[in-house]
Amino acid sequence: MLAFVLAGADVGLAAIAVHVSSLGVIRSIVLGVVAGLAALWGALDGWHTLDDRARIWVLASIVAGFASGVLRVIGKAILVDETGLSSLGSALTGDAAFGALVILVPAGLGLFVGGRLAQRGTAKAGPTE
Repeated sequence: MLAFVLAGADVGLAAIAVHVSSLGVIRSIVLGVVAGLAALWGALDGWHTLDDRARIWVLASIVAGFASGVLRVIGKAILVDETGLSSLGSALTGDAAFGALVILVPAGLGLFVGGRLAQRGTAKAGPTE
């Protein structure tokens, strides 16, 4: 899911870059939204105390990084310009690593915060008899 969001954000930014030369602020806002979605999703997983959630998020971020790289190349080739297979190499290395980190770091923080909220909720409820 987040692979589609990340790839869609990058393709959208590439489409906007055709008309606007400076994308610094817009790119920062878009990456902030993607990171916020990952943090929120991670916090929900932490709050629900899902089993093995950290390993799932690490694997999901790696898969999302590679998938967003491939989807980014396909989306740019179809919708923006004639991006070819020559850009697939960089999409599967640097872009994939960056995409994985954009998802993993906020999700890790979200898992931590969500886990703390879940502990606080059970501590306030007190022991059950």
